[in-house]
Amino acid sequence: MYGNDRDSMRRVYVEAWRKASNGEAMDSMERLIAEVVGEHPEYQPLLAPGNESVLARDYAPEEGQTNPFLHMGLHIALREQAATDRPAGIRALIDQLTRHTGDRLEAEHRLMEPLGEALWDAQRTAGEPDQAAYVERVRRLVADTTGTSPAA
Repeated sequence: MYGNDRDSMRRVYVEAWRKASNGEAMDSMERLIAEVVGEHPEYQPLLAPGNESVLARDYAPEEGQTNPFLHMGLHIALREQAATDRPAGIRALIDQLTRHTGDRLEAEHRLMEPLGEALWDAQRTAGEPDQAAYVERVRRLVADTTGTSPAA
């Protein structure tokens, strides 16, 4: 999004939320970040001014706490996938699940598992995410959730 340095990427969230809170002008990515943060009030205090410790904190799975930056980043990735229909066909699947749940945020939360699996597989193999396998995971999720055939 803005480099590969974890602290720098986290600062983008802090800055976007600060700008949104102050009514300042933002670019399109900052608006998207602020929208996602706005939908997660549980993470807003983490992004408050003076809370610099959040930038360096590790969120180990064994701690039992979700990494808020990863969580919000997955929302952003899903919204970008839907907006660009990349990988091909993902927009229709996301739309179908969103219509079924009646709540975009709920649909995205359900979609985080197949997206996370695709990213984990890519990291494990030191390769690119397998888009076909990812779309198939989403198709199965949509079919299992809706009880219907997923959109093509």
